[in-house]
Amino acid sequence: MKQIDRLRALGLFDSRVPRYTSYPTAPVFSTAVGAAFQKAQLTTLDPAAPVSVYIHIPFCERLCWFCACRTQGTQTLSPVESYIGTVEKELSLLADILPEGLRMGRLHWGGGTPTILPPALIHRLAQSIKSAVPPTTDWEFSVEIDPTMVDREKIAALAKEGMNRASIGIQDFDPEVQTAIGRIQPFDVTAACVADLRAAGIHSLNTDLVYGLPHQDAARIAETVDKVLTLAPDRVALFGYAHVPWVAKRQKLIDDTTLPGDETRYHLAELAAQKFQSAGFANIGIDHFARPQDGLNLARNSGHLRRNFQGYTDDHCPTLIGVGASSISRFDGGYVQNAAATAAYIQRIEAGDLAGTRGHQLTLIDKMRARAIEMLMCDFRLDRTELQHRFGSQTQQLTADLKAVMTTYGDLVTLTDEALVIEAEGRALTRIIASVFDAHKPEGVRYSQAS
Repeated sequence: MKQIDRLRALGLFDSRVPRYTSYPTAPVFSTAVGAAFQKAQLTTLDPAAPVSVYIHIPFCERLCWFCACRTQGTQTLSPVESYIGTVEKELSLLADILPEGLRMGRLHWGGGTPTILPPALIHRLAQSIKSAVPPTTDWEFSVEIDPTMVDREKIAALAKEGMNRASIGIQDFDPEVQTAIGRIQPFDVTAACVADLRAAGIHSLNTDLVYGLPHQDAARIAETVDKVLTLAPDRVALFGYAHVPWVAKRQKLIDDTTLPGDETRYHLAELAAQKFQSAGFANIGIDHFARPQDGLNLARNSGHLRRNFQGYTDDHCPTLIGVGASSISRFDGGYVQNAAATAAYIQRIEAGDLAGTRGHQLTLIDKMRARAIEMLMCDFRLDRTELQHRFGSQTQQLTADLKAVMTTYGDLVTLTDEALVIEAEGRALTRIIASVFDAHKPEGVRYSQAS
């Protein structure tokens, strides 16, 4: 049997499973965990341990059809400026309850389109964040950049506030593909943006690509990768397009008859991966690539690679504080998500309350399973010795899952007393294998396809 036939038989093209950027995943969150839990977790943080901060800017001038993020369109700055005022109030609420001396080791602005902010709002927001949670001396500040919504003045403002990593969404450079997903972004505009970033001293660059988009074929994705390589990024994320029109209504604008078939989609990902590897990038997990000296690759080599809501990360901060509508905070005790709808978020903050409305309080078993899944997603290796050291007899609850994996996947995995390892031939199935260890599988939830 050909390898691809075996992968198909094991569910690669039929299974719909989580991406496991958290465990449990967001559909498991409950309204029983909200602002009270959020406050309790914030007030008991260890001031000696720096935190990560995520700021969500949900506004876009254009709504890309392929995107499933929490965003809303606007043609004026009025709602954006009003929203920033509410974010500042949330930051003030946080400053009042966070332990004295707490510092910020990482800051990320995502969206939406953070670069919709004009320079004055960039400075205003950045200063409000630093006032609430001062940065460490070696902090990292990254921003998601839309090359069509940024100029030198905005880049200069971000650089002055400390931005030292830029993340550029590209998806695909082919004009027909761009038209089909509602995102026109010419290569020359993107290249000019990269040149401006480097001129401003921003030398750490991430790029995001998507395979499985309408009209994509081998020649088009190969040309896109070649163009990306001329930009000399440090990291690349190669995500599979998640066609979930029942979640993201705008995806109904995409003609699903133009989407690549399952086998073509698989080969597109393989082709792009091979080109990045040939260019000297290291494979990071299931869908990232990094230069040998990039922090992501160093984290992988040292066993410190982790998963968060942006995918793979070398962030060592144990806590993530989410600020803004729909943002998710990660604490040692669990997860809390702010009100998802912008209006509901604004209402809670303007009333003087924290915005957490749903979440999940982690049990010891949750933490063990979360670490087991993260190991598989990051290292293709579930370290039984580490889990035993951290969780003791609780690891016995994984025995049936380990047996099930061995029974189903055979020589694609190896099981010893020390570890479960996904062999190279089986790594396309990593999300599916990880799902075996997921004890939270809510009824009626439809995830993206595994391939």
